[in-house]
Amino acid sequence: MVIRTATAADLDGVAAVYDAIHTEEEAGRAEIGWVRGVYPTRETAAESLRRGELFVLEDGSEVLGAAIINQTQVDRYYDMVWAHALPDERVCVLHTLVIHPKAAGRGCGKAFVRFYEDYALRRGWPELRLDTNARNTAARRLYARLGYTEVGSSQTVFNGIPGVELVMLEKYLPSKNG
Repeated sequence: MVIRTATAADLDGVAAVYDAIHTEEEAGRAEIGWVRGVYPTRETAAESLRRGELFVLEDGSEVLGAAIINQTQVDRYYDMVWAHALPDERVCVLHTLVIHPKAAGRGCGKAFVRFYEDYALRRGWPELRLDTNARNTAARRLYARLGYTEVGSSQTVFNGIPGVELVMLEKYLPSKNG
């Protein structure tokens, strides 16, 4: 498995992962809280690629996962009381982490979160934040196992999906130098 910055050639693979997740949710085998055609879409990935914020996990030449990593906090983040209230320029945010259902149980999600943490620390961003739909219990369990703390939740319209209870999580990783 390799995690790297995405290229335009990865867009079809990322869209295929989104589609597979939408299919799992529509079949009742997963509960993420996303809606096909609304979020996430191929355009979600394309916009992130244009900003240089899209990363992919590949095995061989196949895209099995993707995520967006940046410093963009959605408006609801500013309603939370964070344990580590650092300035925005010291915060890194993980968005839209997806792993293809056929790769479930192979450690891909954990590997991607570790990549995110290393990426943030290399840039001097020790405060890690992310959010997930309250219904996405699998993601919430993963993040808890990896040391993320739920700091609160907020009802919102999330990327065009109404009635989402967005759970905010954080983890602080001080640098080895203090």
